[in-house]
Amino acid sequence: MKALVFHGSGKSAWEDVADPGIQDATDAIVRVDAVTICGTDLHILKGDVPEVRPGTVLGHEAVGEVVEAGGDVRSVRPGDRVLLSCITSCGRCRYCREGTYGQCRGGGGWILGHLINGTQAEYVRVPYADLSTYPLPGAVDSKDAVLLADVYPTAYEVGVLNGRVLPADTVVVVGAGPIGLAAIATARLYTPQRIIAVDPAPARLDAAKRFGADAVASAGEEAEQLVADLTEGLGADVAIEAVGLPASFEACTRMVRPGGHVANVGVHGKSATLQLEDLWTKNVTITTGLVDTYSTPTLLRMMAAGQLPTSYLVTHIFPLDAMEEAYEIFARAADTGALKVVLGEPQHDALTVRTP
Repeated sequence: MKALVFHGSGKSAWEDVADPGIQDATDAIVRVDAVTICGTDLHILKGDVPEVRPGTVLGHEAVGEVVEAGGDVRSVRPGDRVLLSCITSCGRCRYCREGTYGQCRGGGGWILGHLINGTQAEYVRVPYADLSTYPLPGAVDSKDAVLLADVYPTAYEVGVLNGRVLPADTVVVVGAGPIGLAAIATARLYTPQRIIAVDPAPARLDAAKRFGADAVASAGEEAEQLVADLTEGLGADVAIEAVGLPASFEACTRMVRPGGHVANVGVHGKSATLQLEDLWTKNVTITTGLVDTYSTPTLLRMMAAGQLPTSYLVTHIFPLDAMEEAYEIFARAADTGALKVVLGEPQHDALTVRTP
């Protein structure tokens, strides 16, 4: 089969690799119908995630059809169309029993495209298939469903829920990429007074407005002044960091009010300075997190009911064998306007650009 293989910092290739097979009785083999590229994949290619070894197939988000299932798999069978979660759960360890599947100690957690071969391929082996796949209703389109593999659960759990967004809050979301936009959409479920989106790219600020941001600003002093002006100098109740850069994290700590919450969602490849000399008296809560995907069933029901905005988020659609071109488009998002790119839909012979 063909797959996108990591060959070290800055190097990858769409090439022939061995077909995956059942290794454990809890495995399933899934033929990939739709797959996407995550900002974390770009971090891997930059060398920010050293645990990923050269030779690993990248990717942790996909929708596909089960073609083979191990003898202990009970909830899915060949022919089923499923969502593959970015998080794998053994279901037995302490963390899985507590619902914090991202910290699984039984061979799960974030392993696809990280510690084992991932989803940017024609076929993928899914360990613990009963707990790590979700059957999809026919009404949910694959290019929309793939957003529930990582983007929406991450934004909702690590951003909105960890940040404890409440009615009448002022929420500032720093970074209006896919995660930031999904954070805006799911924060609106809690009826905040206002949501402020911060991003240097005008196109992404326009997208933030479509997703429900009430005010937008470029990064830097403009954003901090806007937050101060709208809150009478108090600061935001919740600041969600959705970039993964020291400057964006540090800006969140300056824009949050005393007693507020900073929810870090971004993947950081460099150290950020924690200005404790300014923060120690402010009762600020700072949370970090790897998504657990415990919210996936709820989000899937919402998507099936048309309650999650998805049409604006997928901007480019490619055939699966255009993986390298899709990476180039996604990596140059500031120039191409790419938010999420989806690959694998057979009816598309070439790049399709979707517009809202």
